[in-house]
Amino acid sequence: MKEQKTQIAPSILSADVLRLEEQVSALVKNGADFIHVDVMDGHFVPNLTFGPNMVKALKRITSLPLDVHLMISNPDLYIEKYAQAGADILTVHQEACTHLHRTIQSIHNQGIKAGVSLNPATSLSTIENVLDDMDLLLIMTVNPGFGGQKFIPQGIKKIAEARKMIDTSGRDILLEVDGGVDSKTVKNIVQAGARVLVSGSAIFGQPDIVKAMKELKNLAEKAL
Repeated sequence: MKEQKTQIAPSILSADVLRLEEQVSALVKNGADFIHVDVMDGHFVPNLTFGPNMVKALKRITSLPLDVHLMISNPDLYIEKYAQAGADILTVHQEACTHLHRTIQSIHNQGIKAGVSLNPATSLSTIENVLDDMDLLLIMTVNPGFGGQKFIPQGIKKIAEARKMIDTSGRDILLEVDGGVDSKTVKNIVQAGARVLVSGSAIFGQPDIVKAMKELKNLAEKAL
């Protein structure tokens, strides 16, 4: 398995939608690795956010991989729509999938990468039998639904266990973390084994979003 560097995935959940193109373009030019799109349906999580049209719009302004995180019920109904809109990675929640293996297959059938996300209370054991089919494992370190939440400390142990599980599998599965990733938590997150860091308010909530992202990425790289 090849060594993975740390990568930053700014989450547009915290972006200024009136300046979205400007902000995304600035981050892309200054080292962002993915653009993370949090899709919420007001049912699986208590919030409403973006639809396929947002993914389609982002595809017009960046060639970076669009990391689309479906925090929705019945994700199977929307896989084709988001794939056609331009998602490069489509991540579904284990908790929302009745037949997780089938859902992963459906994503791959669209010609894109498949990720699986686990809420803080969900055990890693629930994805052991589909690990060989996944391209990305997303560990939630807050309860999904809102940006700006504090990191749940117990997440560090889970990240470390996920790193061990992935390394044992021998597969190049991206280990991503979402929730409370900022300058105070990033060192422990990376040292536990995460390699893709989703960050919203710690970047978009700062006066200088480019400076904030660069500082976060620098801290992540130093932690390796």
